[in-house]
Amino acid sequence: MVANVIDVDKKQNQNDGEEEYVRLPLPRRHNNELFAIAERLMGGSRIHVICEDGKARLARIPGKMKRRQRVRAGDLLIIKPWDIQNEKADIVFRYRRTQASTLSRRGLLPEEINVF
Repeated sequence: MVANVIDVDKKQNQNDGEEEYVRLPLPRRHNNELFAIAERLMGGSRIHVICEDGKARLARIPGKMKRRQRVRAGDLLIIKPWDIQNEKADIVFRYRRTQASTLSRRGLLPEEINVF
């Protein structure tokens, strides 16, 4: 199975002068994943997000992400809406600011949520 990632930027390796590519995951459309922007923190590991399809959803931060990285308002996210309740979702991935601006520069973000 081919991973849905993109080679984004070249990073200069400090030791031997070689260039390497940084890979970023993209939403897997066949798994119903979407881009979203975190609007406000609701407490209890929940965030109100605005999705690329124009809907506002209540997204849940999974435990493995809650322990490793912090999700703040204004972050670019990949979410997966629930099958049962479409107004709720799970957060799959969080982009850092530099990663989000790189995706915006390359034209990979939809116009509805392109604020970077």
